[in-house]
Amino acid sequence: MQFRPLGRTGLDLSWLSYGASSLGAEFRSVDIQEAIRSVHVALDLGMNFIDTSPFYGRGMSEVLLGVALRGIPRDRYYLGTKLGRYDSSHFDFSARRVVESVDVSLHRMGVDYLDILLCHDIEFVEMSQIIQETLPALEKVRQEGKVRFIGISGYPMNIFRYVLDQANLDVVLSYNHYTLQNTMLAGLVPYLKEKGVGIMNAAPFSARLLTNATLPPWHKATPFVRETARKAAEHCAKKGVDIAQLALQFSLANPDMATCVVGSANPENVRKWVEWADGPYDETLIAEVQAILEPIHDWFYIEGRPENNDPMPTTP
Repeated sequence: MQFRPLGRTGLDLSWLSYGASSLGAEFRSVDIQEAIRSVHVALDLGMNFIDTSPFYGRGMSEVLLGVALRGIPRDRYYLGTKLGRYDSSHFDFSARRVVESVDVSLHRMGVDYLDILLCHDIEFVEMSQIIQETLPALEKVRQEGKVRFIGISGYPMNIFRYVLDQANLDVVLSYNHYTLQNTMLAGLVPYLKEKGVGIMNAAPFSARLLTNATLPPWHKATPFVRETARKAAEHCAKKGVDIAQLALQFSLANPDMATCVVGSANPENVRKWVEWADGPYDETLIAEVQAILEPIHDWFYIEGRPENNDPMPTTP
C-alpha cells in the first residue's frame, strides 16, 4: 500500500481508501456480516482512511461502521464523515444542525473525534449559507476537539472555487471527475495546490459506468454515454482485462490525488482492488480505451441547483 500526503493536514493517506457508501445499501442490498468483514479486510490490507456520510443508507452506513470498528484501536485508521445531506431531498446546513450532526455521527460510530468532516453535496443549496453559517459553525466544533480537518464535497467543479475564493478549507472530495472518462478535476489541481488544500478523488468507476456491472437505476448517463462506455469495456475484455481494473489504476496513477475512495460491502472486491493497484500499468491499453471514450470525454450531468453547475458540454 502506498501513502500520500493530504495537503497541509499532516495526514498521510493510503492511496486506496475505503468508501462506506455501500454499507448503506446505496447500490444493492447487503449482507450485514459481509459488509462488516469488508471494513476489516480494508484495514488489514492497509487502507487507513474510511469515508462515510449520514446520507448513506440514511444512517445505516455510520451505524454499521460503528459495529465494524468496535474494538479496533482508533490510531489504526483515519475517519471522515459528512453533514448537511440526510435524504434525497433533505438538506440542512444550519449552524444548529452542524452541532447535532457531528454529535450523532460520533455516537453512531462510537468514536470521540472525526479526522475529516465534509459539507456534503453543497450544490443543492444556496452556497452562500456554507460560507456565512455552516463553515463558521464547523470551526467552533473543531475548536472543541470533535473534528480535526474540514472541507466540502460535491459533484460540480464550480463549487470548489466558489467556496475556496471566500473561505479556508483543509480538504476537498470530488467524485466522478478524475476517471478514464472524465479528468476535469486535474484542471483544478494547480488552484487547489495554491490554496494548500488536500485532494481526495472518489468513484474511479463512475458509479459502475466504467465496469461490466449493471448501472444503478439512478445513474444519469445518457444512452450514447452508456453505449460508448460499453464499447470501451468490450475492447478491454478482448484484451483479457476488466475495464474496472484499468479505471482504478488510471485514477491511482495521478500523484496529485492524495487518495482514491472506492467502496464495496463485498470483502472480495476490496481484496481485488488492492491486487489491481499493485498490478502492471498498461499505458498502451489505457490510451486505446481513452480513444474509444473520446466522444464522451469530460461529459457530465447537472446535479443540484443549475446555477451551482458548470456550463453543460456539447457531447451527447
